[in-house]
Amino acid sequence: MSDWFVVTESFGLWSLFFSAFLSSTLLPGSSEALLAAYLSQGFEPYSLLAVATVGNTIGGLTSWWIGYWLIKKYPHSVPERISPRAIERIRHWGWPVLLLSWLPLVGDPLCVAAGWLRINVYWSLLAIATGKLIRYGVIVCLFN
Repeated sequence: MSDWFVVTESFGLWSLFFSAFLSSTLLPGSSEALLAAYLSQGFEPYSLLAVATVGNTIGGLTSWWIGYWLIKKYPHSVPERISPRAIERIRHWGWPVLLLSWLPLVGDPLCVAAGWLRINVYWSLLAIATGKLIRYGVIVCLFN
């Protein structure tokens, strides 16, 4: 790999954190590619796994809190920003469906819907973090 791409581990961890956070909100991100790149540079895999999981989980909880806030603004109707399918899935399966919050295009609406439906924040945190840990764990195993 060329020298221009080499970064310090401290910068790498912070950039991975912010990439993982943004990837878990409604904004696009590429935390998986960044994680794989840092693994190929020899960064400590458990640190990368922890930082990516925490950043992505905080992003998921941010989406949950957005949903929680939206019900105050729209108490009697589902706002356009919340997918009706996500509401249906959360109502049917409850907090365990948040294990799928890592899925592209599906995960963010699930987190927002869970907040809007007032799904217990602690169970939501557990499910979101578990799903994201497994996803990043698979990437670490594949690229390490």
